[in-house]
Amino acid sequence: MSTSAKSVRFDDNSMWVDLSDGRIIAVPLAWFPRLLHATPEQRRRAELSLKGLHWDELDEDISVAGLLAGVGDMSHQTPMAA
Repeated sequence: MSTSAKSVRFDDNSMWVDLSDGRIIAVPLAWFPRLLHATPEQRRRAELSLKGLHWDELDEDISVAGLLAGVGDMSHQTPMAA
């Protein structure tokens, strides 16, 4: 059985995702700059799927697996020094 997002909500600093297995994940909005800078109305327009969350207008996709692994926005990775 895979875990999916059942709902998503926001407060001033965090995104809260209710999962199908009963867990609730809270992550800082700072992890996802597009969501951080979005309006509350834009955030409310999340589309839920079996694998995660999608915001068409914001071009943002977040997987449940990534949330469970503690992974934030991967689109703007900073190079690491060798």
